[in-house]
Amino acid sequence: MKIIDTNLLDNVAAEAKESPRLRKNYNFHQSLSDKCHRFLNAMEPGTFVPIHHHPTKDETVIILRGRVRVSTYSDDGKVLESVVLSHEEGRYGADIPKNVWHDVECLSPSVLLECKEGPFVEHEVDGILQLASHPATHLQPK
Repeated sequence: MKIIDTNLLDNVAAEAKESPRLRKNYNFHQSLSDKCHRFLNAMEPGTFVPIHHHPTKDETVIILRGRVRVSTYSDDGKVLESVVLSHEEGRYGADIPKNVWHDVECLSPSVLLECKEGPFVEHEVDGILQLASHPATHLQPK
């Protein structure tokens, strides 16, 4: 059994702070080919998650620490919905249906619990929505 406690969150957050991407995942699944991916995603302000979608996979994010903004987009890049996830504000998570464009903006040092169907598939070029006004459009997915 793996325990999700303050020590684990502190350790993953410290790794995110030291990472060039300002993000660090801690996987609970054993393999990238597992059918269900469950992981912590520690993020620091300044990290960029590009607008992306998973054509065949729903995704759930739950905030464990900090504040993030989760936004969804139309195919032409217009914001459809945007919400700040924060314990203090009483919004704890978001469930994003498959094939919905979305991103995550880190507003303060944060740790998310994310769940989505496996196996892991690297985003193809058409999996990233390229918008000149989005800070992550020049980055390759990682």
